[in-house]
Amino acid sequence: MSATKRYEIRLSGTGGQGLGLGGKMLAAALSDDGLHVAQSQSYEPTSRGGMSRSDLIVTTDKADYPLATGLDYLLILDTRAMSISEGMINENAVVLVDEELVPNPPEGNFRVHALPLSKTAISLGNLRVTNVVSLGALIALGDICSLETMEAAIKRITPEKYARMNLDAVRAGFELVEH
Repeated sequence: MSATKRYEIRLSGTGGQGLGLGGKMLAAALSDDGLHVAQSQSYEPTSRGGMSRSDLIVTTDKADYPLATGLDYLLILDTRAMSISEGMINENAVVLVDEELVPNPPEGNFRVHALPLSKTAISLGNLRVTNVVSLGALIALGDICSLETMEAAIKRITPEKYARMNLDAVRAGFELVEH
C-alpha cells in the first residue's frame, strides 16, 4: 500500500477577488480526481479590501487536520495578503504572485513565479476573472490537476452566463505558463 500524500494550497488576497469561489472550483476539480479535500475560508469583515484566503488540504486519504500549517502552493493577489502566510511556506513550495499587484514577492527557499494575472484578466475583458486566470496558472505550475478536470469543475460550478468567460480565463492562465 502506498503512503498517504498530503499537500496544502492557499489562495490569498483581498475581499472581492473571488478567492472563495476559486477555492471551491479547485476543490471540486481535485475531488473529481479522487482526492480528499478539506476547504476553509477566512476573510475580514469588510466586503472589499479586507484580507481574504481560501485554504485547501488535499490528501489521498481522509484529512487528519483541516487547517493549513505548511503551504505547498500559494497564490498571492495582493501585497497586503503576504503577511498571512509568513512562516508557513514550505521549502520548494510553488508561490504564484500577480506581477503588478505584488511587485515585491516573498523571498525564501521556494519557487516564486510572478505572472501578469490581472493584466491577462483585463485583456479578456473582465478584471473579476483574475481568480480563474490564477487557477489556470497555478494548476500548470504545480501540476495539481489537468486543465480538462479544472474546466469540467468550472462548468459545473459556474452559472451558465459566466461559464464561457471563466473557461477562457482558466485557459489563458494555463497558457501563461510555458510548457
